[in-house]
Amino acid sequence: MQQRPPFDFNEFRIPRRPSLPPNLLKWIIPGVLLAIILFSSLFTVNTEEAGVILRFGRYTRTVDPGLNFKLPLGIEQVYKIPVRRQLKDEFGFRTMEGRGRSEYSPGRFQEESLMLTGDLNAAEVEWIVQYRIRDPYQFLFRVRNAPQTFRDMNEAVMREVVGDRTINEVLTVGRQEIASSVETKLQELCAQYELGIHVEQVVLQDVNPPDEVKASFNEVNEAQQEREKLINQARSEYNQVIPRARGDAARVIEESRGYALERVNRARGEAARFNSLFGEYQKAKEVTRQRIYIETLNKVMQKVGKKLILDEKAGGVLPLLDLDKGDLKK
Repeated sequence: MQQRPPFDFNEFRIPRRPSLPPNLLKWIIPGVLLAIILFSSLFTVNTEEAGVILRFGRYTRTVDPGLNFKLPLGIEQVYKIPVRRQLKDEFGFRTMEGRGRSEYSPGRFQEESLMLTGDLNAAEVEWIVQYRIRDPYQFLFRVRNAPQTFRDMNEAVMREVVGDRTINEVLTVGRQEIASSVETKLQELCAQYELGIHVEQVVLQDVNPPDEVKASFNEVNEAQQEREKLINQARSEYNQVIPRARGDAARVIEESRGYALERVNRARGEAARFNSLFGEYQKAKEVTRQRIYIETLNKVMQKVGKKLILDEKAGGVLPLLDLDKGDLKK
């Protein structure tokens, strides 16, 4: 029987890697350290940002966009703040990230939008605030958690302004004035708190009554619109009737004044004529009496159809009459 050869451990010995030369090893370690220091020292700030550098947690300087240098190994840290970008905060709704047409989150954010107006009505106010970071140092270090503080300030100011107005002002004519007031007061608070933020615009996105009372609110609005319509109709009829009546009254008054003036002038004229006749009569009574008699007789005789003039010597009227049928008929 053939015997197996004894086990040879040399067949399974792992080959040793060739050792690095001592000269190369002493250059690798400094090279790695140098690369770490280099990469931790250089950083880039984008064109719309500003770099705020802290040394051991304390502010040292602010750097401009471009390639910059800082102390390595965590000695200095950099915070990049978008000072040249317009930022915005949304309240009462959220815009979903997407391309093309804007889409809004289906969730309701009533803890932000539900407010009480000055006439004790509820309203859901949705708005957008557009702003820029003006001072990165104040934004980072003057107020703790500046973004959340800014949101809290927005809600407080909006509730204050809405609480000073009626529901009709909030829903209709007062929206622009509300946005302007909020913008002014919000900027004053940012300056007072040294928040480092410049408010550019406040836009009321949507203002509606809560869904729970929307049906009742619509009924109230319809009743108010019906009332306004009836009032406008009554005013229209009033404007048609009253001016006409005033015109008729003014016309009658003017006619009465004209008639009174005419009668007074006629009476004065007759009185003046009588006075003038009386004056002439005083001068020559007999002549005036005969003239008046003749003038009166002339007027009277013109109205008489057939005239008979009798003489004292005539015996009667019969000889003077033409007793034919024509005269008898007359």
